[in-house]
This record gives sequence, C-alpha cells and structure tokens, in this order.
Amino acid sequence: MSITYKTITRKNPRDLVAPEKYYAAVSPNGSVDFESLAVLISEQCTVTDTDCIAVLNVLEKNIIRELKEGRIVRLGKLGNFQVSLSSDGFETEEEVTANAVKKARILFRPAKKMRALLNDLTFRKVS
Repeated sequence: MSITYKTITRKNPRDLVAPEKYYAAVSPNGSVDFESLAVLISEQCTVTDTDCIAVLNVLEKNIIRELKEGRIVRLGKLGNFQVSLSSDGFETEEEVTANAVKKARILFRPAKKMRALLNDLTFRKVS
C-alpha cells in the first residue's frame, strides 16, 4: 500500500512577492472513525464492538482529564500525549504570569514502532 500525494503550490510567507513553489502534499485515502475502529478491534479479539466503543469512550475521557491536570499520558506502544504552551518572551522571571500564555496545544509523540513505520512508506502520485 502506498501513501498517495498530490502537488500543491505555496507562497513563501517570508517573501510574498517571490514566485510560488510546488510541493508534495498527502492526498488522504479515506478515513476511519471511532466506531469503525471499534468494529475492527472486535473482529480481532473476543470483545464485542459495543464493549470496544465503551472502552474507547472511557479512554478518551480519561486522556482529557489527565491532560487537564497537566500530566503526560503514556499509552505504551502508541505514544505519549501532553499539553504544550506558547508565550511571549520577557526580560524577567517575575513578568511571566498566566496571562503570558498565548496558546496551548496537545502534542502527540509516537512510540518507537509507530515512528518506525515512516521508514517503510512508499509514495504514489495521484492524477
């Protein structure tokens, strides 16, 4: 199976008058939703799809709860989730307050096997 890609053009954000350049961008080959994953899991073990959905729902709720507490959520062979912040820079430590936080985001750091899949990918251009 190959990752399909298409060609797109982009402007240089640092030089808006420069000519656009061409780049490869992933062209998704569909998607799989939460319920479909539960069905796939249930077909590969003795747990029903309803039970899988229940477990995945509780997993989602617990990941959200733990991230809100500022914890890193380690999901073993999948990887880790954690909250990251961005803020302005200040001259002194005292100037850095909660108001300095401009944005929060969730980072996902894949585990070793998931990162390793990137080494075995093949690519095919879509027409």
